[in-house]
Amino acid sequence: MTLQQPESSIRQLHFPAAATADVCDANPDARVLLSWFHSFGGKDRCAGPIEIISTRNDNSLVKTALKEAGGGRVLLVDNQASCNCAMLGGNLANLAADNNWAGIVVNGAVRDAVELKNAPLAIFALAKSPRKSTNRGIGQRGQPVRVGSERIAPHDFLVADADGVVVLTRPIATGETQ
Repeated sequence: MTLQQPESSIRQLHFPAAATADVCDANPDARVLLSWFHSFGGKDRCAGPIEIISTRNDNSLVKTALKEAGGGRVLLVDNQASCNCAMLGGNLANLAADNNWAGIVVNGAVRDAVELKNAPLAIFALAKSPRKSTNRGIGQRGQPVRVGSERIAPHDFLVADADGVVVLTRPIATGETQ
């Protein structure tokens, strides 16, 4: 299945979110992202193929992506570790949950911490910032990024929990399609 198919053809996939420690033990090629990510969502773990947005203090593309069917994907928002403003808040988190995104990892900040904890979604970020982002349409979608020293490509596979964020070039397990 190609994950950039039209929204109507995306099927929901379920991937078991194994513990990142177990993933690292079983997969010597696992890439561990910076250990500074904190859990902000109502769920404490997620796993799925990665959809990437790269931007700088502008969440326009984040909104666009989360309006689409997630199909079990994890959205990685690379804000280049900038915590000047939030890339995600309560409204977008609920939109993501409604559209079946498995989780969101923000290399930057989030806001509305209480609302995020109530959203039925795994959300990981570096920090909180009460400041909203700009909306000028800046950024790229579907391009490889570098988070810390690790290169991440679209459709790599991400597993996240309280111990960290791990990226693999292939899924650790496949789920049943619905």
